[in-house]
Amino acid sequence: MNNLSKPTQNWNIPPNRQDGGGDGNKWNFCYFFLPILGGAALHFIQARKSQKEREQVIAAQKMANREKEIELKYNIRENQHRRLLSRSESEKEKLKNKVQSYHQILSAQRQQLDEERRQLQEGINIEEKTQAVSKWESQARSLIKEFQDSLLTRQSSFCSSITSRNQRTELERKMLHQAATNPIAKELGIEADLNNIFKYETHCAGKLNKDKRENGRIMWVYLTYWRFQTKLKILENEADKLGKQDN
Repeated sequence: MNNLSKPTQNWNIPPNRQDGGGDGNKWNFCYFFLPILGGAALHFIQARKSQKEREQVIAAQKMANREKEIELKYNIRENQHRRLLSRSESEKEKLKNKVQSYHQILSAQRQQLDEERRQLQEGINIEEKTQAVSKWESQARSLIKEFQDSLLTRQSSFCSSITSRNQRTELERKMLHQAATNPIAKELGIEADLNNIFKYETHCAGKLNKDKRENGRIMWVYLTYWRFQTKLKILENEADKLGKQDN
């Protein structure tokens, strides 16, 4: 083994050995290429770092573009919901004004009817006509009650997560058929009103609600409107009969 305390070799590198076989030239060659290799290594590290930074910038840009796309889609959907809500509120306001208008007409017709009935007491036999009007009114009330029950069932089905859409659609089809074929329903214009109800009525009281009457809003306005229409038709018929008798 080598005795490290007494080295036999000279570990120091002579600055320039000209008399021995060219060792100085070898070291001069190393001194010449070391800076070049170091510069190349530094350039390689910087290039890798720049590449990584570019990739990070591209990834950040993609993420920003994706966020903008999501925000744009959200704004479009929000605007659609706002327009639908605004249209629904407008329809409800029109219905409210329509009901109020018919209520005023009904009040005026009642006053006129009271006056005409006093005239009929002077020898006009109104029994048969009254019975016909009462029968029509009874049938109209019964029909409206039937539609009310169907609408309660339909809205309950709409608000239920169990009942299938096909069942609700079949019930709506039957209601529209009845409204289109029943003479009283045709007089009251129920078919067009049902289409509006099926299109805009979406109110549900809540998942835990067990009272069907708590569901719906627009349909209740239409039911009230149909009852006013029934009374108005009766008044118009009686007024028309009185006018014929005066002639």
